[in-house]
Amino acid sequence: MQSFEIDKSDVLKVKNAISAGDEILKEVLQDYHASEIAILFERLDKAEQQHIINLLPAEIASEIISEMDEESHPEDLLFKLHPDKRTEIVEELDYDDATDIISQLEDHEQKEILGDLNEEDASNIRNLLTYDEKTAGGLMNTDLICVNINLTKKDAIDEIIRQSEEMEEFYTIYVVDDQEIFKGIVSLKDIIKAKHNAQITELVKTDAVYVHPDTDQEEVAYLISQYNLTSIPVIDDHQKLLGRVTFDDVIDVMQEESTEDILKISGVSEDEELSGNWVEAVKSRLPWLIINLGTAFLASSVVRYFDPTIKLIPSLAAYMTIIAGMGGNAATQALAVTVRRISLYDLTDKQAYRTVLKEFTVGLINGAANGLIVFIFAYFFDGNPMLGLVIFLAMTGNLVIAGITGAGIPLILKRVGIDPAIASSIIITTFTDVFGFLLILGLASKLLL
Repeated sequence: MQSFEIDKSDVLKVKNAISAGDEILKEVLQDYHASEIAILFERLDKAEQQHIINLLPAEIASEIISEMDEESHPEDLLFKLHPDKRTEIVEELDYDDATDIISQLEDHEQKEILGDLNEEDASNIRNLLTYDEKTAGGLMNTDLICVNINLTKKDAIDEIIRQSEEMEEFYTIYVVDDQEIFKGIVSLKDIIKAKHNAQITELVKTDAVYVHPDTDQEEVAYLISQYNLTSIPVIDDHQKLLGRVTFDDVIDVMQEESTEDILKISGVSEDEELSGNWVEAVKSRLPWLIINLGTAFLASSVVRYFDPTIKLIPSLAAYMTIIAGMGGNAATQALAVTVRRISLYDLTDKQAYRTVLKEFTVGLINGAANGLIVFIFAYFFDGNPMLGLVIFLAMTGNLVIAGITGAGIPLILKRVGIDPAIASSIIITTFTDVFGFLLILGLASKLLL
């Protein structure tokens, strides 16, 4: 099965079906998976979305709303539905999905939706709403299969069958004692294969990996990836089992974190929606551009200082842009790799040192290679081998600086508690521009005049 992409013909097909009547629309919608309809919703207006949601059974409608992109604001669509339909949909949603959607609403809107639910569902969602959305508590689902450690194989299977009636799927069975203290995990395969008179206490794996509700979502994603888990239990400070985070939620987290890092490195606020209008984009980006403008004045002051040198050797002006541009690109490469390493691993001092040393080496080799190319160009085009030498040294030096700053700056910012993805790009651009101009103009002043 191939991934689904929005196609004009699909959008037109659905729109025509809406106009043709509900029976035709039902037939057309049968050709699409719930996640595909969620993608199609990006091209439909709110009235058309509501029409489709109201037409479909709550089970399918809940899947569509849970699969909708955050920027499509599924919470608004949900809240505007008739209270009865809205309640049916929320009751079909997993608790974590319901919490994610309801958390985006105003307080009075949340109270209205929760007030229509049965006490158990409302209580579970209210509890999940207390956790930060970017923690294990904010990701976890309280629906899980849990058995007592003192049960026999037969009793455990009966309990699993009973609890699984309300669940679509489960991967791991969690084990607790009489005080609901988490004791470990056991796989369904191990229970089935065990002898008839086996006890759960004989099958439980007590060294299971777990997280606390305040564990950052990136750490949760890292643990699930490192230990190849399908889900990870969430326990409180008293070792009581609270819920589980599943791998499908972690996939969403990894996409979210990657997008966030890319936007930050580019100097774009994480609050800017990818589908937002130009007003939101200006508000998000203008402050960073103004800061960058201030650092650009610092680089321009270096150029002004060497103005007499540029007047005597006008060709330096052309090569300056090459040196600065190459330094900026090299620094961005080193920055992207380092920020990604920081987001995936908690680097030790030794690992941080190796990271900087690696980027220094890469900068030295790449700088020398590119510097040699420009040296040859300057030698044949300008007929000046000394000019070529100046450019070679400036290129090599600036790419070394780019490597050191691209790796070193985010590591330093991380140590002092500043998000390296936010501030690093402006700092390293300043370094490569200032030192790039300083190297080529300073060396030219010494060696060519």
